[in-house]
Amino acid sequence: MKDVFKKPDSFYEFFTRSTAPDKETTHYCPGCGHGNLHKLIAEAIDDLEIADRTVFVSPVGCSVFGYYYFRVGNIQAAHGRASAVASGIKRALPHAIVISYQGDGDLAAIGANNILQAANRGESLTVIFINNAIYGMTGGQMAPTTLIDQKTTTTPYGRHASNEGYPMRVSELLSSLQAPVYIERCTLEDSKNIMKTRKAIRQALQNQIDNKGFSLVEVLSPCPTGWKLDPVDSREWITKNMLSVFPPGVYRNREDAEARPIVPHPKLSADEILKAIGVSEKEDDASKAGVSTDFPTHELILAGFGGQGVLLLGQLLAKSCMREGKFVSWLPSYGPEMRGGTANCHVIVTNHRIGSPLVTRPTLLVAMNQPSLEKFASRVREGGVILYDSSFIKDVSLPDHATSIPIPFSDIANKLGNAKVANIVAAGAIIALTGITEIDSLTTLINALPKKALIEANLKALEAGLEAMTARERQTVGA
Repeated sequence: MKDVFKKPDSFYEFFTRSTAPDKETTHYCPGCGHGNLHKLIAEAIDDLEIADRTVFVSPVGCSVFGYYYFRVGNIQAAHGRASAVASGIKRALPHAIVISYQGDGDLAAIGANNILQAANRGESLTVIFINNAIYGMTGGQMAPTTLIDQKTTTTPYGRHASNEGYPMRVSELLSSLQAPVYIERCTLEDSKNIMKTRKAIRQALQNQIDNKGFSLVEVLSPCPTGWKLDPVDSREWITKNMLSVFPPGVYRNREDAEARPIVPHPKLSADEILKAIGVSEKEDDASKAGVSTDFPTHELILAGFGGQGVLLLGQLLAKSCMREGKFVSWLPSYGPEMRGGTANCHVIVTNHRIGSPLVTRPTLLVAMNQPSLEKFASRVREGGVILYDSSFIKDVSLPDHATSIPIPFSDIANKLGNAKVANIVAAGAIIALTGITEIDSLTTLINALPKKALIEANLKALEAGLEAMTARERQTVGA
């Protein structure tokens, strides 16, 4: 028998989903505890042979990129909502093994009520709670678990009980509830305690395999960057400062808990669901809502850098169409990892009810920068249109399956005297191209924008976008 040392099979061999040039290393800071925890979880998934039924839920925070690494089902949740999302997944897929992986700024702050209610309901989940006493991702602010007298960017003179309150002891709080079956606090300060953490994670997962109920493992984890310490000193900081406030140990272990029966939820047809929520078939008739039944469905992805106004562009188009009685959805997306990152939104406009706001195969892509074009161009459906800002996007390889139209949105905006209105130039071009909404509807919304100084510039930009697209179509017809 030969021992082979390698990454767990539950890890991707190469982290191809990562945006970093190096696809072999993680994005975590040197000395960060997340790497240790990821390894312990992946090894447990492998040894328990549950990879094919595991769903890993990662919210906003340093854990946000869990889908880079784990070769299992992955769901990204909104800030603090991982335990709520995990509860929904578990109820929809009772045989799945659902892991909610949350930091202290996430679970104990904005997500405090979600975790409290999930634990109180006894949801059959495995929650891994990383406690590093700080908001590690967004600059080192005070977290609910920050220690008394600990200095952070928002408590530069130290945390004081009279002003910021006391550190929140999550394991003690949840263990006061009746429903949880297993709660343990562990630490990553040294090899001995890492092995204890390894054992706790496996028990928490085994409890879910046996369908016993709610399990949580709290892990005291180093954050060298947030604490402004080197990796070695950060481990010692746990020993010297955190253990007295957050004593490790088992706070709840109902070993005699019996497996709960899996009760299948009734599956309803679309008509039964509509009837249950009080929506009649007549209400679903597009013609009754004043929408032409031959109105085409438009599915748009509008993308660019944060600050280019692509989310506002999507909002304006969606609201304008909604004012006209059309069925619309607007779904924003922006990078949680940094300010000034990428931003995009999905807009659907149609004559019938919308089942999901997610656009996977857009009829129209509007790309305000090159990274957005490269990311989304291949998704445009056959016969769709790619409308891009030729002010910045040069010499690009465009797909053959869609029509590509270059319009210099930013150059037009600069000629009008305000670079901020490039998104409204794009709005004019979209309307001229698709007829998705009436100009008067959009003009009404622009006149209601809060920045009054920009209203005149936006109206000029709208006309300029209309003219740019109309002129291009005249050229195409003439050619």
